Amino acid sequence: MENLAQFEADLWEAADNLRANSKLTSSDYLMPVLGVIFLRHAANRFDTATKQIADDQAAGRMPKRKVQPADYIRRRALWLPEPARYDYIMDKASVDPAGLPKLVTEAMTAIEADFEPLQGVLPKDYGIFEPKVLEDLMRLFNTELIKHATGDVFGRIYEYFLAKFSIQKAHDNGEFFTPSSLVQTIVNVIEPDHGIVFDPAIGSAGMAVQSSHFIEDHGGDTSRQVVIYGQEKNRDTIRIAKMNLAVHGLEGKIAEAITYYQDEHSLVGKCDFVMANPPFNVDLVDAERIAKDPRLPFGLPGVNKAKKVSNGNYLWISYFWSYLNPKGRAGFVMSSQASSAGNDEKEVRKKIVETGDVDVMVSIRGGFFYTRTVPCELWHFDRNKPADRKDKVLMLDARSIGQLMKGSRKVYEFTPEQLENIAAIVWLYRGQESRFVELLALYFFNLLEQMAPMAGHAEDFAGAFKRLSDELTAIALSAGAHGHDLDSPAEGPDDSPSPEVQWDEANTKLSEAWEPFRRAAAKAKPSGNAHLQRLGKLLEPFPEAVRCVIRQTDLLYKSGDRLVARVQEFQRSNGNRHGNSNGKGSAQPEARVFRSPGDEAVEINLGELRRLLKACDGARLKLAAQLKTVLYFHHQIRWLQDRFPDAIFRPVPGLCKIVTRKEIEAADWSLTPGRYVGVAPAEVDEDFDFEKVITDIHAELATLNEEADELASTIQTNFAGLTI
Repeated sequence: MENLAQFEADLWEAADNLRANSKLTSSDYLMPVLGVIFLRHAANRFDTATKQIADDQAAGRMPKRKVQPADYIRRRALWLPEPARYDYIMDKASVDPAGLPKLVTEAMTAIEADFEPLQGVLPKDYGIFEPKVLEDLMRLFNTELIKHATGDVFGRIYEYFLAKFSIQKAHDNGEFFTPSSLVQTIVNVIEPDHGIVFDPAIGSAGMAVQSSHFIEDHGGDTSRQVVIYGQEKNRDTIRIAKMNLAVHGLEGKIAEAITYYQDEHSLVGKCDFVMANPPFNVDLVDAERIAKDPRLPFGLPGVNKAKKVSNGNYLWISYFWSYLNPKGRAGFVMSSQASSAGNDEKEVRKKIVETGDVDVMVSIRGGFFYTRTVPCELWHFDRNKPADRKDKVLMLDARSIGQLMKGSRKVYEFTPEQLENIAAIVWLYRGQESRFVELLALYFFNLLEQMAPMAGHAEDFAGAFKRLSDELTAIALSAGAHGHDLDSPAEGPDDSPSPEVQWDEANTKLSEAWEPFRRAAAKAKPSGNAHLQRLGKLLEPFPEAVRCVIRQTDLLYKSGDRLVARVQEFQRSNGNRHGNSNGKGSAQPEARVFRSPGDEAVEINLGELRRLLKACDGARLKLAAQLKTVLYFHHQIRWLQDRFPDAIFRPVPGLCKIVTRKEIEAADWSLTPGRYVGVAPAEVDEDFDFEKVITDIHAELATLNEEADELASTIQTNFAGLTI
């Protein structure tokens, strides 16, 4: 499915409109909507598995016997009894629409009865819906497009809805959902591909799901390679987590527990991987209850007069370390203040650093979370670091990396390539230069792939503009013959080349800048860093040539747009003085005939002009988008090659540095990357998108204005309460 992001947005808008037209709040709506998504996804997987089983039996790969539920489980699908099948529900509802809430509730009950991990998990409160609202929701997820969606697509839709509900603060202030960018960064660093994977603050199970994606992207089978464990204190959040796992075809052992006091799975020293996004800065943990906890080998991080732990951050950090086996890795999100905290917290941090197990520290700018704007850091432990790195830590300051999420005014994310670039720095730190080179080669391949359709887009734009130009030229010539002055689009000011000529010249220069690289890349598959460096050098004139084509495309389109505007002005100034084509005296705005003083006609079809202009603009936007995608991949190549030209790690000011234990001790045991990497030198961003930045600034200003209005209203209300 192409354009998945837009598809997700359209689904959310439709579902949210249904909520707006009912008496339900977001909190009421959350679980039932996720339940419908789950039901649709289960039906898709069931249908796919049914076909696979039939094919396997026909081909002799499976005996022709009665099909068992286990046959579906082996194909990552749930066996669905007939009352739980989406088509069955919709068929029954078409006869008795008022019975739909009962049908959906019965479907959920039937699934739970046949699949033990989901018992007591699925939502069954569909009686809160008016039948028409529920019917519309069910139909929303019953289109032909949805019916043929794959598992990956449904996982994305489920996560997208979780994120949107999080933004609405529909559940526990949104803390149950960790932004995918942060989860993927952690997964890319610790690479959880085997054994026990544990999240002691599992939330919606995003860490486990991303681990599965990592395994399957590398050709593995999650169900065979890892066992997923989790703990979560909130019962409703556990339901969300289990549904999230199930919608991705996964199972997990998730316990209801408060991790500060409970270790329900007894996993101390047993985990291959630990991942979490715990609550930050909790100060109500009972110190006496945890004083002898074996998960706290570094001691308590400070106790206040009320016998509470002053700040729970280092409880979590100690727990994560303690759960690891001697070869285990951990990655977790943590408040930025923790990495340089003083007093007893510093003493705990010192002891952890002295283990030699702190591996990678990553600083993240504010704005990545949906409901809080504070910056954070990603900590990573590795209890099996090689001797040459045992007393070293990679400090990576990623605060300059990231972009506003599409459709959001203030939430940031990493692009897939930015995630890969961060991982590539970690690879170099670990001496995995070949992976770095493979990523660069992939970017070169993507560049070639993205340039391939460029000629077709340019041809489409040229054809669209020629049709517009021909129409405008005919009008200009006709008007000129009758004493009216209208320029044709082929003319340029002050005898300079016309915009059309300049556009042709820009395309010629782009071809000249691209052709040497294309020929060199065609001779041999990009391989080896030296070869890639040579290819990169061949592309030095390329980005400016691309930007020139984008500029000239805009100018050429604007030249046509201005002339269409002049024709419209000609219509306004002459339309009332002269007759029209039907001779009835009534104005026809789409096709008019204007008469010159000699009573000779100048016919202008404004409707056709607008159609041609719109087609030209559409072709322009497609060409510009393709060229910007090309620039984007070139930027990824330059970003890596400029910083690591030899495909070997080196410190980059403002970005990364490998520090020793002595350096950390000299810095008061701080683990804040910005304290070590320095400041990046000022540089000119040739790919700076002024229009996008201005749009982002306006969006941020609008958000700040909205927040200011809300604060002013709150202050006014509070003040009124004080004066009563």
